[in-house]
Amino acid sequence: MLGRREVSSSDRSGRIGIAARRRLLEELAELDAARAKVLQEKGWLELDEAKGQIEGLGVADVTTSLRHGDLLETLTEREAAADLVVVGKRGEAADFARLHLGSNLERMLRTSQRPVLVASRAFRPIERFMVAFDGRSGATKAIDAVSRSPLFAGLAGTIVTVAGASGEVRGRLEGAASRLRAGGLDVTARLEPGEAEAVIPRIVEAEGIDLLVMGAYGHSRLRTLVIGSTTSEMIRACRIPILVWR
Repeated sequence: MLGRREVSSSDRSGRIGIAARRRLLEELAELDAARAKVLQEKGWLELDEAKGQIEGLGVADVTTSLRHGDLLETLTEREAAADLVVVGKRGEAADFARLHLGSNLERMLRTSQRPVLVASRAFRPIERFMVAFDGRSGATKAIDAVSRSPLFAGLAGTIVTVAGASGEVRGRLEGAASRLRAGGLDVTARLEPGEAEAVIPRIVEAEGIDLLVMGAYGHSRLRTLVIGSTTSEMIRACRIPILVWR
């Protein structure tokens, strides 16, 4: 996906003579066209490389597409034909901003009507998964999808709720665990005290979890702007793929 800002330049001609200004604008247009061509060629090379890697893993039907414009507009147009959206956690500037997420990631997670797999830079085979369950609609959808998906068959699973102990909380947690077990999954259920932003990444690291499943953005955008987002904090802190449901 090539963003609009990557293939256009602003008018930097300044206050100069008409003839010189015309020449400068022509030169800038030529530079823009050349840069756009280079970016296109780079995009196709990267797509061809990605296609080859996927086909090398045994996936036969792989289609590539290079688009100009806004990522979210393209996502809205195309995701209806997909079951899953996959996106990297960080873009090309990751080495310079390790504590920051990609500029489009949160917008994608808030916009997409499909589950989104947020991929980390390093990959390892998935043997253990964990569901961060808070009882909201996104997490409930995740439980239902995981219980029916053949992708989770044979994996070791844990479902964790971070909250104070109460009968209602325990009941929701056990209900979600029972739904997973009814789907043939071997899972353990845990109720942990504390704050989710700290507890979940700690468990992920300590127990070698390979995939985290969770709901997304349960609070209003205003609250997120003021005190931050649990979803964003966990994506930032956990160095593993995260499968997110809205």
